[in-house]
Amino acid sequence: MLDQKKTIWSWAMYDWANSAFATTVMAGFFPIFFSQYWSSGVANVDTTARLGFANSIASLVVAILAPFLGAIADKGSAKKKFLFTFAFIGIVMTGGLFMVHQGQWQVAAFMYVVATIGFSGGNIFYDSLLPGVASEKKVDHVSSLGFAMGYIGGGLLFLINVMMYLKPEMFGIADGTLAIKISFLSVAIWWALFSIPIFLVVKEPQFAKTGLGLWATIKAGWLQLIGTFKEIRHLKVVGTFLLAYWFYIDGVDTIIRMAISIGTALEFPSSALIVALLIVQFVAFGGSLLYSLVARKIGAKNSLYIGIAAYAVITFIGFFMNQVWHFYALAVAIGLFQGGIQAISRSLYSRIIPANKSAEFYGFFNLLGKFAAVIGPSLMAVVALLARNASDLTIGGMQLENMGVRYGVLSILALFLIGGLLLRRVDIEKGKKEVEFLK
Repeated sequence: MLDQKKTIWSWAMYDWANSAFATTVMAGFFPIFFSQYWSSGVANVDTTARLGFANSIASLVVAILAPFLGAIADKGSAKKKFLFTFAFIGIVMTGGLFMVHQGQWQVAAFMYVVATIGFSGGNIFYDSLLPGVASEKKVDHVSSLGFAMGYIGGGLLFLINVMMYLKPEMFGIADGTLAIKISFLSVAIWWALFSIPIFLVVKEPQFAKTGLGLWATIKAGWLQLIGTFKEIRHLKVVGTFLLAYWFYIDGVDTIIRMAISIGTALEFPSSALIVALLIVQFVAFGGSLLYSLVARKIGAKNSLYIGIAAYAVITFIGFFMNQVWHFYALAVAIGLFQGGIQAISRSLYSRIIPANKSAEFYGFFNLLGKFAAVIGPSLMAVVALLARNASDLTIGGMQLENMGVRYGVLSILALFLIGGLLLRRVDIEKGKKEVEFLK
C-alpha cells in the first residue's frame, strides 16, 4: 500500500545510506586527497581537469546504461535486484580506495569512476521505487524527506570523518592521511548497513511482473526500450521536461562534484573547504523540507523556477569569489536550494510518467541527468584549460587570480539559463492527460 509510514522511512533511509558517498567521497575528501596525495605535484588546473574528466566518464557510462537497465527492471520487476547490484559495486569500490597508495592517481580515478557508477546506477532504481511508496498527494513530501535524510545522514558521517582528519590522535589514528583513507572505508560500511531497511521492508512494485528468465527479460526489456522511444514522441511534455532537466541539473551536479576542486584551485585552505561542505549538508537538511512546503504553496514548477534562478545567481557571484567567507556564504546559499531542486524535479517527473514503467522512465530521467554531468565537468575543464593563461583582473580594487578556473565556473551559468527557458514550456496538466491517453 502507498503512504505507509514504515515503508516511507525505509525507502528514505537509502538516501541516508548512500549520501555518505556523495558527501565524504564525491564532494569532500576525494577531490582534496586526489589533489594533495594521489595527483600531488601537478598544476591545480590539470588536477581539476583530471577530476572533471573522471566525473564525466562515470556519468557517461551510467547515461548509456540507464534506459536499458530501467527497461529490463520494469519488464522483470527487478528494481530491488538492480539496486542491490549497483549498491554492492559502489560499496566495494569505495572501500577499495583505502588501499590506493600515493601517486597512483590512475588507480584512484578508476576506482572512483566505478564507485560513482554504482552510486548513480543504484539511484535509478531507488528513484523508480518512489511511485510504489508514495501517492501523488504525498510524493513531494516523501521525495523531499529522502533528500533531507540524505543530507543529515551524509553530513553526520562527514562530520565524524572531519573530526578524524583534524584530530586523528583522538581516534588513535596515526595522521590525517590515514584518517582520510579510513573515512573511505567508513563510507562503505555506512552505505551497506543503512541500505538494509529498503531491501527488507520496501516491496517490489507489481505493475508488470512477468516471471521471465534473465535472457528473456533482457530481450523483453530491449523491445520495451524501443517502444518507449516511440512513446516519448507522443509524450511531448515528458520530452520537454527531460530536456529542461538535462540543462539545469547539469549545473547543480557540476557544482556538487567540483566545488572542492574549485576551492582548492583558488588556494583556499582545506579546513575552509571542509567547513563549507558541512555548512551545505546541514543547511540543506532544513532547506529540503522547507522547499517541499514552498512547492505545496506555489506549485512544483514555480518552486523549480526559484531554484534555477538562485543557482544562476550563485554561479555568477562565484566568478568573483576571492575570500574564504565568500565560499562560506555561497555554501549557505547552495544548501538552501540544492536538495529542493533535486527533490521537486524527481517528484514532478513522477506525475507525468506511466507508473507501470517507472524504472524505465526514471532511466531516461537519469540518462539526461547524467549526460548533463558528462557535459558540465568537461565544459568547465575545457574552458578552464583554454583560459588558463588569461590575465588576472582587478575589479573594484579586488585582485582576481586563477582566471582559467573562474571562467570555467562562469561557463555553467549558460546551462541554468537554458534549463529555465525550456521549463517554461512544460505543462504539467497536459502531461498527465498524455499519460492517460496512452493507457
